[in-house]
Amino acid sequence: MAEVKVPELAESISEGSIAQWLKQPGDHVEKGEYVLELETDKVNVEIISDYTGTLSEHLAEEGDTVQVGQAIAIVDENGSAAAAPKAEAPKAEEAKAEPVKAEQAAPAKEAPKAEAKEASSTQQVIASPAARKLAREKGIDLTQVPVADPLGRVRVQDVEAASNAPAAPAAAPKQAPAAKQAAAPVEVNDDRIEVVKMTRRRQTIAKRLVQVQSEAAMLTTFNEVDLSAVMELRNRHKDSFVKTNDVKLGFMSFFTKAVIGALKKYPLLNAEIQGDHILKKNFYDIGVAVSTDEGLVVPVVRDADRKSFAEIEKNISDLAVKARNNKLGLSDLSGGTFTITNGGTFGSLLSTPILNAPQVGILGMHTIKTRPIAVGDQIENRPMMYLALSYDHRIVDGKEAVGFLVAIKDMLEDPEQLLLQG
Repeated sequence: MAEVKVPELAESISEGSIAQWLKQPGDHVEKGEYVLELETDKVNVEIISDYTGTLSEHLAEEGDTVQVGQAIAIVDENGSAAAAPKAEAPKAEEAKAEPVKAEQAAPAKEAPKAEAKEASSTQQVIASPAARKLAREKGIDLTQVPVADPLGRVRVQDVEAASNAPAAPAAAPKQAPAAKQAAAPVEVNDDRIEVVKMTRRRQTIAKRLVQVQSEAAMLTTFNEVDLSAVMELRNRHKDSFVKTNDVKLGFMSFFTKAVIGALKKYPLLNAEIQGDHILKKNFYDIGVAVSTDEGLVVPVVRDADRKSFAEIEKNISDLAVKARNNKLGLSDLSGGTFTITNGGTFGSLLSTPILNAPQVGILGMHTIKTRPIAVGDQIENRPMMYLALSYDHRIVDGKEAVGFLVAIKDMLEDPEQLLLQG
């Protein structure tokens, strides 16, 4: 017998929920064949079997939360052949053996549950492998380690600091049952109200949005941009652009290029805070928010500063299709340095976007409206868009934030400047 276990997924993911079993007990499975779909905080992942044989048992049901490294199924590598002797055994012998099997089965199943309860709280903590190893060596409970990371990730320096701190009161860990009670199913005695449990991804989105607002000094500044020049440029080149590159020339490539140009002038908006340190990033992985049925996801355009307009448009289009088909991988979502979100696709005229932690800046685009504005001494109708920049005031001052937004406005109103960004 061989166990199918939840594999290592990513540093920040330690658990998931079983979304769907693709193989049922009694089904034959080949090595490398998918046996279930696991829903994590970020994406759905299909788990494979490392063995060939017959799937004899599910150790967890659809909807159950499972930890990385946990056994979730049993594969009989001898296939159906192992079942034959049991079927041929005399009934009398089966009757005698059953009480013993029942007695043996009970403790066997109880042991993993007891171990799971002990390990559950520690496994649910988001921590780097090095931090977990150090915590084991020092005998430190990761749930009791204070962290400075905005996403709550436990790092090596946090464990070292905890090892030098006074021991926590013994009563503190007993707060866990209260948390479980709070998560009990909601009962509503009104047939006009439908109670729907949030998906794991929606729960994670909700938790992180509240966390960002409580931990970051978030502020939003606004400006408006005249898109006449960009629209005129697109209209002149859109047909030839499609023929040459097999992709439409949209607005996102212009905004991505403008954002990169502004980030080079104001590098703190491309940084990250870790404890009392600032990580300045000299690369430009731009996240582009995409709406899906299960919520907003932010796939990342890697090394966007090295890509042409066509490459950026193709990247964004491919990522959007993968997001809506639930085919994004963990690598598509990790490591962004700055985010662009476009509420204008839904008709939003103005909004205050929330930071995508641990990033310290996010640009909000909005719908384009033709409005009368002053152009010199004349009043003209121009296609105008409001821009919103939310930023973390802990490291980005108002002067830098305003300058960043003005730089984007200037480049979009004179798009030839974008050619200078490389």
